[in-house]
Amino acid sequence: MKIFLTLSMLLILFCNGCAKAQPFKVIPLIADLEHPWGMAFLPDGNILVTERPGRLRLVKNGKLLPQAISGLPNIKSLGQGGLLDIVLHPDYANNGWLYFSYSEPGTGGIGTAVSRARLKDLQLVDLETIFRMNIKSGGGLHFGSRLLFDRQGLIYITVGERGDKDRAQQLNDHRGSVIRLHDDGRVPEDNPFINQAGRKAEIYSYGHRNPQGISLHPQTGEVWIHEHGPQGGDELNRIQAAKNYGWPVITYGVNYGFGTKIGEGTHKAGMEQPNYYWVPSIAPSGMTFYTGDKFPEWQNNIFIGSLKFQLLVRLEMQAGKVVKEERLLKGELGRIRDVHTGPDGYLYLLIDKSENGAIVRLEPL
Repeated sequence: MKIFLTLSMLLILFCNGCAKAQPFKVIPLIADLEHPWGMAFLPDGNILVTERPGRLRLVKNGKLLPQAISGLPNIKSLGQGGLLDIVLHPDYANNGWLYFSYSEPGTGGIGTAVSRARLKDLQLVDLETIFRMNIKSGGGLHFGSRLLFDRQGLIYITVGERGDKDRAQQLNDHRGSVIRLHDDGRVPEDNPFINQAGRKAEIYSYGHRNPQGISLHPQTGEVWIHEHGPQGGDELNRIQAAKNYGWPVITYGVNYGFGTKIGEGTHKAGMEQPNYYWVPSIAPSGMTFYTGDKFPEWQNNIFIGSLKFQLLVRLEMQAGKVVKEERLLKGELGRIRDVHTGPDGYLYLLIDKSENGAIVRLEPL
């Protein structure tokens, strides 16, 4: 059974053509967003949503407020850049800090930056920038920009290589890395490259292309990311300190249009193999380990949005390895930009469209 979504519908039923599949319905919640990119759930049940053109919106009591939140820093919306991810501090209820990533203009072009602020009514106050790329560049490609707090209260920032692939191997450049910081931007003393000449102390891992998904393993507390490959070679990786994840020296992808080899192949000593990869590419964006109680069959599964195929990927894990992939909602909702386990135990998706971008919720039947 395949029923297409309109936002005026109450629900969609989905069975994936398989009697053993988890049946669920899709509840449309919010429409009229422009390229929504990230979302965060406030303690009062309201939702913050970023729009890539440079607006921060509030969903209050189930309604999208027409007025955007003011007080954002200077943001350059170009190509894949703009206002991107948003997360709350783990102690948000007490300190009120929210964090957001964006493409920041400056000398040399634009680059990924992260600021924090507090929300007062519909205005950001106490704005501070805690991270900015050390080398800005032109063009609108590969900002990365996903944000995550770990169990120690450290923040992880994914940074794309901005379309300059060789920079992902150079440790004097933030491009193509995962950044790890204290909540105020200080560098942790146990970061792997701290106090090493010619290496940026903020870098935790490197050799990444364009990571647009990040989530914390609910059992181990490990940080997992996924990243876009070129033509083929999207990767799922478990992030470890100082590890080199290979781009562009090794990859399962090939050059766009030509299908020619990139780098040295798929393996090289001293470089990490992906935990899982996709050929052809699915163009992954957004990621969550499902930790809610509404879908017991999906406990600890990974859910990833696909931009290219407009679907939701479910990955079953055993002993830290992917053992099964299921593809849901193919072509029914549009480009799935972000995926969250909501505080109510349901799954939430952001649908990326230039007009009528949406938030929807998955509920079991």
